[in-house]
Amino acid sequence: MAVAGEMLGPVLLDARRIRVRVRQLGIRIARDYRGKKLHLIGILKGASIFHADLVRAIDLDLSFDFIAVGSYGSRTTSSGEVRILKDLDDSVENKDVLLVEDIIDTGLTLHYLLQNLGARRPSSIKVAALLSKPSRREIAVPVEYVGFEIPDEFVVGYGLDYGQRYRNLPDIRVLRITG
Repeated sequence: MAVAGEMLGPVLLDARRIRVRVRQLGIRIARDYRGKKLHLIGILKGASIFHADLVRAIDLDLSFDFIAVGSYGSRTTSSGEVRILKDLDDSVENKDVLLVEDIIDTGLTLHYLLQNLGARRPSSIKVAALLSKPSRREIAVPVEYVGFEIPDEFVVGYGLDYGQRYRNLPDIRVLRITG
């Protein structure tokens, strides 16, 4: 599946381990949000698979929406410039928002989104991230629910991509870029 200049490295997190952790997060979120108007916002495209699995793991009446932002393009590092590519379909005013992210790297994208969505007057806003790379953080951002902390490796699979490829891998794998 890899192309010239790319090599799939080792499996960092296998599908079974991911499935178990998403279930655990869903149970914790359901407990924390019982009796509230939970509204999940998935950040496209990377969080789409995590978002879908997490929604099914939360035993609550909830709603959800999607937002798309860009800061990577086809590179392996963030440009630091965040743009909204697709905005929300519905208002978040007076809703308990849970922002669902695939990976927190520098924190710049998440910081931008928290500021942007916070200005829309939700009742509350918290973050659930499948992956976190604390060693790469340039700005402190609050993340209430973290699936896994990972080392500073470029990873693909389970929604994460490189050049729009590898999202369909069931495991999360390291991707080595050569040349």
